[in-house]
Amino acid sequence: MEKTLVLIKPDATERNIIGSIISFYEKQGLKISQMQMMEASVEKATLHYSEHIGRPYFDELISYITRSPLCALVIEGEDAINKVRKINGNTDPEKADKNTIRGSFGLSKTENSVHASDCSENAQREIKIWFS
Repeated sequence: MEKTLVLIKPDATERNIIGSIISFYEKQGLKISQMQMMEASVEKATLHYSEHIGRPYFDELISYITRSPLCALVIEGEDAINKVRKINGNTDPEKADKNTIRGSFGLSKTENSVHASDCSENAQREIKIWFS
């Protein structure tokens, strides 16, 4: 059983669509094994997005992810990482299939409603950050 991290980002929590997003995963047979609402600290957000430090959009990214509560999830299932990334869709909602979370709810490349781990190593690292 593979585990991955999903963050339902502030743009989605502000619009009260957490349940709608979770249903995308559950309808594909994935299990939510951990879930918590939280406000991301600048320190936690910086640790999570450490590979983006120094990039022109970094400060905007940290400001966005810390502006209001988010919902952190650990999702389990067979091939969970790939399934979740497919369910989420393209990072740019304009390019995302309309049957994906980002195609349905994303507002922009930054405000795209969800984050998901991209590989097993990052899933393990990110789960430790958000569920320490």
